[in-house]
Amino acid sequence: MENGFGDSPSRKEKKSDVVIPETAHQVSNDSWFQVGVVLSMGVNSAYALGYSGTIMVPLGWIGGVVGLVFSTIVSLYASALMAKLHEVGGKRHIRYRDLAGFLYGRTAYMLVWALQYANLFLINIGYVIVSGSALKAFYILFKDDHHLKLPHFIAIAGVACILFAIATPHLSALRIWLGFSSLFMLLYLAIAFVLSVEDGVKAPPRDYNIPGSGDKKIWAIIGAIGNLFFAFNTGMIPEIQATIRQPVVGNMVKALNFQFTVGVVPLHAVTYIGYWAYGSGVSSYLLNNVHGPAWLLGVAHLSAFFQAVVTLHIFASPTYEYLDTKYGIEGSNWAPRNILFRLIVRGGYLIMTTFLSALLPFLGNFMSLTGAISTIPLTFILPNHMYIVAKKNKLSSLRKSWHWLNIAVFSCMSVAAFVAALKLTIIQTQTYHVFADL
Repeated sequence: MENGFGDSPSRKEKKSDVVIPETAHQVSNDSWFQVGVVLSMGVNSAYALGYSGTIMVPLGWIGGVVGLVFSTIVSLYASALMAKLHEVGGKRHIRYRDLAGFLYGRTAYMLVWALQYANLFLINIGYVIVSGSALKAFYILFKDDHHLKLPHFIAIAGVACILFAIATPHLSALRIWLGFSSLFMLLYLAIAFVLSVEDGVKAPPRDYNIPGSGDKKIWAIIGAIGNLFFAFNTGMIPEIQATIRQPVVGNMVKALNFQFTVGVVPLHAVTYIGYWAYGSGVSSYLLNNVHGPAWLLGVAHLSAFFQAVVTLHIFASPTYEYLDTKYGIEGSNWAPRNILFRLIVRGGYLIMTTFLSALLPFLGNFMSLTGAISTIPLTFILPNHMYIVAKKNKLSSLRKSWHWLNIAVFSCMSVAAFVAALKLTIIQTQTYHVFADL
């Protein structure tokens, strides 16, 4: 087990005795601030435009605010716990599955691999749905003729994602795109915030009662809990941490502190103001509710579209890294062979993602389902157990009990959220046909 279960041979990092696995992508290249921006982009992606509807509406003011604040705090704690496990046994674990294999063995390596890639795949399905929805909203601002449906816009979004994947070889290559993506993010969040305030000031009293009754209301509340933890977590802390410069643990903790302080402010602000302005009638895409000049709304929709395309690349990068390393991508990123490889392999992955996005475009349920199936296990359950295994006898009985309590609580939450999300998805598939124009 000394070598773990990495995908390829290891090498020594410069000025360090810590071994890192071979990879076709760049390692130890980025500042903590750049990584903090990447993490904040994930939190404030176009998904953030949906939390007024998918979190606040099912939970109400008290449940929604307390839940979001609590989720922010525990997510920072769990992410920092994971970051501290990046260097264990004299080796950098630049992939989540490598760490699981080192600590538990081959079976865990395979299970975590499958769980993480399912997580990232579901997240990317959501991003394609978001980007397609933004494009559709932009289109109907100027030509509401119903000739083009949501599946058509999802297909266009998929093509844009493929082109971006070909043009951006790895996560560290996002440098200039981080600036553009941050600009897009600020545009749609600022526009949504300001126009929501204007609407809220002018609107009559809103209904803030939690909708539904009986079992349906309970299932919606439980499903929203999955959304809470989906909002702040990636399930790929080791892969993002792989890009950061030494000292990798200290710099990653700085990046996480940035993400969960400065980085989460826009998400909280737009979520609360959207719910305040429209009450329980707010949609899962806030820009569908706001009123304002068509050109301004158009800027917001296009900004959400472009930012979703860029952010999808972050969550697809572990898949791309595996494929690039597995098939021995070498030489210039712009060599014809490597461009063709990205076109065929990444294009195939994104075509499948786009097809499933168009097939079942139920965004809120994808958030709940992703949170339940993979985000909660990868972000809360496994890190706590890994920490116990890695530290062994170095932890006091009280610390061990604390970690076991986290494991038990989040396991129950994961099961409950999964059942709720699955039930709500089944209900919606009975209401809407496949390739629905939502």
